[in-house]
Amino acid sequence: MAANTAVVLVNLGTPDEATPAAVRRYLKEFLSDPRVVEVPRLLWFFILRLIILPLRSKPVAKLYRGIWQEDSPIRTITKEQAEALAEKLPVTVAWGMTYGQPSLRSVLDQLQREGKQRILILPLYPQYSATTNGAVADVVADWLKEQREVPEIVQVKDYWQQTSWVKAVADSITAHRQAQGSDARVLMSFHGIPQAYADKGDRYAERCAASAEAIAAQAGLAQGDWAYAYQSRFGKAPWLPPYTDQTLEQWAQQGVKKVQVLCPGFAADCLETLEEICVENRELFLQAGGEELQYIPALNAEPVHIDVFVDICTPYLAAWGIQQLHQQ
Repeated sequence: MAANTAVVLVNLGTPDEATPAAVRRYLKEFLSDPRVVEVPRLLWFFILRLIILPLRSKPVAKLYRGIWQEDSPIRTITKEQAEALAEKLPVTVAWGMTYGQPSLRSVLDQLQREGKQRILILPLYPQYSATTNGAVADVVADWLKEQREVPEIVQVKDYWQQTSWVKAVADSITAHRQAQGSDARVLMSFHGIPQAYADKGDRYAERCAASAEAIAAQAGLAQGDWAYAYQSRFGKAPWLPPYTDQTLEQWAQQGVKKVQVLCPGFAADCLETLEEICVENRELFLQAGGEELQYIPALNAEPVHIDVFVDICTPYLAAWGIQQLHQQ
């Protein structure tokens, strides 16, 4: 039974290279998804192709070059996570991206060719949003429409309530503060979504707030020593408040000299953490009068994070009669 079962880790995606052409292809795919941008399609067709892609591809490629190693960090880390999880579970573990390569669709094609009859999809977004987890569900649904022999597929909605995840994130804060000092104010920065999406019923903000409260409580952070905010705004429309950049500027202007920032909505470090937080927001904080911004890394492929994935997958696999896990 285990031989016919697979777990698929899914993250957002990345360009194939840190070049304007590759970034343009990636942004075109990503920003063409109506889950991501809810603008009338015909209007958005022209805005995207005539304004955004020509103007954004080159500067975004420059940002990617600043974090690029042998490959894009998010692709490298997701691959490492899948390989580590494969050592813990008695089933096939694969990985793919909603946008870019390897595409989730191509991964599902391969698992279908291998005869997998049960597939567990684990989107690597702790807090559900239609823009992320919902987009994964769309890819899966579209793929299923094309299959004559449909495998049994289950998608994990999200996992912010997973106690082992909360503890792992909290422990990363505690370890960092023990090593670097506990005199800094802590900011948990989540990826934002437009306010209009929340107004239409996306409860992402509720999940982020609950996540932050649970993490702070587990880490023993006192009220006033921490806050949460949202990053990565795009366009002129209002997004979920408060904003990370404005919060950091306000703290610096109020006399806060040292901050420690983590991004609990990201399962792998990527452009939004390594560049937006570590470079852009650090500069904003320093220019506003702050003295030091420390970034607490995502859990990435740390063993404790892989154990969280095991905890998430175990009840689903058990429901399929797969009880015996590899020794941890």
